[in-house]
Amino acid sequence: MKKDHVFLVDDDRDLLASASDWIEMNGFQVTGFNNAIDALKQLDNVVPDVLVSDIRMPGVDGMTLLSTVRKSHPGLPVVLLTGHGETQLAVQAMKAGAEDFLEKPYDADHLIAVLNRAIKRNTMSAEIRRLQKVVLSSPEGVGEIIGNHPSIVRLRERIATVASLDVNVLIVGETGTGKELVARTLHEQSDRAARPFVPINCAAIPDAAFETELFGFAKGAFQGADKDRSGKFEYASGGTVLLDEVDALAPPLQAKLLRVLQEKMVERLGENRSRPIDVRIVATSKTDLQSAIANNEFRADLFYRLSGVTISVPPLRDRASDILLLYAHFARLAARRYGSKPNEIEPEHGFRLLAEAWPGNVRELKNRAEAQALGVDWALESASRGDAQSAPSAGLNDEIRQYEKSLIQRALTTSGNNVAEAARILQIPRRTLSEKISKFGL
Repeated sequence: MKKDHVFLVDDDRDLLASASDWIEMNGFQVTGFNNAIDALKQLDNVVPDVLVSDIRMPGVDGMTLLSTVRKSHPGLPVVLLTGHGETQLAVQAMKAGAEDFLEKPYDADHLIAVLNRAIKRNTMSAEIRRLQKVVLSSPEGVGEIIGNHPSIVRLRERIATVASLDVNVLIVGETGTGKELVARTLHEQSDRAARPFVPINCAAIPDAAFETELFGFAKGAFQGADKDRSGKFEYASGGTVLLDEVDALAPPLQAKLLRVLQEKMVERLGENRSRPIDVRIVATSKTDLQSAIANNEFRADLFYRLSGVTISVPPLRDRASDILLLYAHFARLAARRYGSKPNEIEPEHGFRLLAEAWPGNVRELKNRAEAQALGVDWALESASRGDAQSAPSAGLNDEIRQYEKSLIQRALTTSGNNVAEAARILQIPRRTLSEKISKFGL
């Protein structure tokens, strides 16, 4: 297993040696330098996972090293070491792009925690950049089933297998998982692709309108029926009918639907003759139909008619490795639609996306990405951070206050707003942190 690599720069040879030993004992690979020039030369050959440097050194100091590295290796996190009481210098370092800073003499365990956090953020940044490149180099993909998780790979394979089989399909999955997208993909990969794909939202059709919507009506069947009209089943002839949320159908309507599926005939309201239909039925359900059958809420014979093949769509929480890819994909599509440029995803935002439960699944993630494309989400985040790095020059007390606020916000973001964990990261009592959170209005 590859060890994370740390470049450590300090002109104090004793401190350099002791710090290097401690970092190596904690599982890192360390390359030590007693001056910044040698570290910069080595960066031409090897790029570490994080660079740690003292600020006050003869010749090229830590601030100059930071500035140079930010230009030559913008993705490399830099942690600076400052002397006691040099808070203003630390604030300047953070504004210049330092990942973090430690005040000498620093706690050895805290140093390791800072290194782990910096590397984790750097890894997240690299993954976000990689995924955004993947999304930018891919086709439009508006109707594609996006994802690299094994469950999604298997889903695409199952769709490809089932699409050519002229059998009814039942798609099961939680709300927002993309069941309709799976249904459309089945249709598009089938021999019926050239014919209509007709979605019917079973939960939205009033019971009284069910027959006329699905089966049609004859002229004079009721007041206002001034001409014959075919229903959705006839309109979809040769194609696919999607019965979305079929579990929402009332029992009497289930019986009428069952008869049509059994006989493959429809009878328009107000007409005595039956008309043959040639459609493939794809139904979706967000509930367990077996349980509904056991509770006498769904007909067993209808279930067997619908479920010639069953396809399960996994919830987003079970394919968390796809979250950032999906987010970048939806953000790109939304930005193009709104004529805006996709915002860069900050590492903290990536961590937050991965930490959320996503009860609304892919649909909820898509909504979040579209909000980001409009600048809504990001504006709120920017305000919550306090914009310490973009604040105008102020007095020392104001600088320290803004910097302290940004550190607390970062710790809260990293910990998923867990105050106890944030207090551990900051190494302050929980009560003190709670008081500061209230003070800064976080």
